[in-house]
Amino acid sequence: MLLLGAVAVLSVAVGAKPLSLTEVWQGLTDPAAADYAVVHRMRLPRTLLGLAAGAALGVAGAAMQVLTRNPLADPGLLGINAGASAAVATATVLFGVTALDHQVWYALLGAALVTVAVQAVGGGRQATPARMALAGAALNAALYSYVSAVMLVDSTSLERLRFWTVGSLAGARTDTVPALLPFILAGLLLALATARPLGALALGDDPARALGARPGLVRAAVVAAVTLLCGAATAACGPIVFVGLLAPHLVRAFTGPDPRRLLPWCAIFAPVLLLAADVAGRLLGRPGELQVGLVTAVLGGPLFLYLVRRGRVARP
Repeated sequence: MLLLGAVAVLSVAVGAKPLSLTEVWQGLTDPAAADYAVVHRMRLPRTLLGLAAGAALGVAGAAMQVLTRNPLADPGLLGINAGASAAVATATVLFGVTALDHQVWYALLGAALVTVAVQAVGGGRQATPARMALAGAALNAALYSYVSAVMLVDSTSLERLRFWTVGSLAGARTDTVPALLPFILAGLLLALATARPLGALALGDDPARALGARPGLVRAAVVAAVTLLCGAATAACGPIVFVGLLAPHLVRAFTGPDPRRLLPWCAIFAPVLLLAADVAGRLLGRPGELQVGLVTAVLGGPLFLYLVRRGRVARP
């Protein structure tokens, strides 16, 4: 919690014009302050988007790791991020949709369609985590290739989407988080509601049934929650990697594997990673900035390999 508060303050303070703590406080509370517009129109929406998107990606990644019993799972495992990205790119390039409150519906639709496709390709009711992971990986590669092809159709759309496809918080506006919040809250509540039966499902279908869980219903609820979380986050930020993969492993070190503790703490700790990466991108890229998706990819990969080498990555 202290880390979360610290990186949130840094996210507001760090930028093209650095602000002191006094200036941050004045910018937040005093409409007459010189930095009030900068804080409220740019820095604060960006920070709030990082908090919301980080929580969404962290909980989605933890839920996917427990559901598939795969320690390398992340929100992109079933192609959900790729489906949302493909739908948003199509809507932007072919239909001229640029408003976030419209894009989020396309993102959810794309994520839902890919989820259904993965379920069907993976074997329908007889789908296993391994088969779903393979189907998701195949669709993931195909859809990101499609996104690249769609972007090349129109140079104007390419310019508009090139930062979004990398993953960025820079596009946050005052209405961004309010537009996403209903979807993210619904996904978080649904994921947390499934925490107890999800823990039983991690033991296997038969033990889960013996403990009173319904595996099919639990899987459907978790996939719906991940679709809401990833669809909303991807619509606003683009596909951001490693946050949903790395956060659950770091959190599991002090919560253990129980989803009832793992999921809530991922909702708190994953935004720390995302906002820290965003702040690092602003510092490393001065006088410009590096997109947060680039920072999470460049720093997240070596950090994850380090954890693997140290034996810190355990099975969910």
